[in-house]
Amino acid sequence: MWIGYGMGDDARLRTVVGLAQEMAAAHSLRDVARTAAEGARAALGGSFAALSVWERERGRLRVLVNTGERRGDEREFPEDEAYPVHDFPEITGLPYGGGPDGGPRAWVETASGARDEPRYGPAAPVGRRPLALRRRGRGCCVVAPVVVDGLVWGELYVAREPGRPVFDRADADFAEALASVIAAGIAQTERLEEVRRLAFTDPLTGLANRRAVDARLDEALERHRADGTVVSLLVCDVNGLKTVNDVLGHEAGDRLLERFASVLSLCGAMLPDTLVARLGGDEFCLLAVGPSADEVVRVADEVCRRAAELETGQGVACGVASTGDPIGPVRSARRLFRLADAAQYRAKAARTDKPVVAGREGADDAGDEVVRLADQADRGRIGSRGDRRRLRGLDV
Repeated sequence: MWIGYGMGDDARLRTVVGLAQEMAAAHSLRDVARTAAEGARAALGGSFAALSVWERERGRLRVLVNTGERRGDEREFPEDEAYPVHDFPEITGLPYGGGPDGGPRAWVETASGARDEPRYGPAAPVGRRPLALRRRGRGCCVVAPVVVDGLVWGELYVAREPGRPVFDRADADFAEALASVIAAGIAQTERLEEVRRLAFTDPLTGLANRRAVDARLDEALERHRADGTVVSLLVCDVNGLKTVNDVLGHEAGDRLLERFASVLSLCGAMLPDTLVARLGGDEFCLLAVGPSADEVVRVADEVCRRAAELETGQGVACGVASTGDPIGPVRSARRLFRLADAAQYRAKAARTDKPVVAGREGADDAGDEVVRLADQADRGRIGSRGDRRRLRGLDV
């Protein structure tokens, strides 16, 4: 679909429409950034293109993607390529919607230092782009601000090799049109990301929610079945929440939940590739993928210890189920949850300040009993209220 420089107005219009369609099909900011940069590079006949975001809180331009002919340490998706904005000060001087057509304009720079100034009031300060062009062996570039929701979000940068035609004002105008399309795609993607974030986040604690756990657990068990990756689930119930609510009020209860969420998050960070979530009410969980069962149990011990030190509440009841322990085959997320729930119920009934671990012998062989009862539940033999009380250990 991409035609390159020298195209006519009709071809450029088709290019803009095509870029908009391709960006609409992208599902993440990473995909949008790559589609935007590669589309703009080809449409403008550039040899290289980059899309960068202005991180105001850190005072830097961070590169999201590099496409085309990369040089030296340039990577397609760099992890830490960023430049202080004082090296490229024009980005901070761009007005918000102040140009003659309602927004800031694109401009052209060359390795020699020649510059086609953007047409919006006083000239922006001269930055280090000519030096950067020379260092990378490029001849010229066109820079187009990307404006999202009235604010300069970042910039589109397209360069050509020495010896090729220098970008002209028509190219800069075309780059502005491309930047507008890119801005629309970014805005849509950011809104979708926010919707996804809200859909998978607990609003009180900021942790993941049950929906996020279910999705992640299904993926983790696929890995377990494929290569034996250890999958562990720690389920916690905050003790004494009702008392806190009744005596101190629901705001105090919310604070207890928030503080325990911080404890669980801190402990979860001790394990790599771990998801920390609030399942609902006073129930939380930690899903670990990769660490051994012993490592997860050590973290569960730490969770119990730290929770007992909170100024309100009565600690937590923790249950652990891990494919790294002798719990039998785990063919479904439902079974691992049932095992972890059963272990947590036993911990609550025993009023213990230690986690109960499915499949491990302990006081009264509670771990083995958890597995046996969970297996009966999986076979449909446990379902009555009395059986659930027995599963919690209340009648055992």
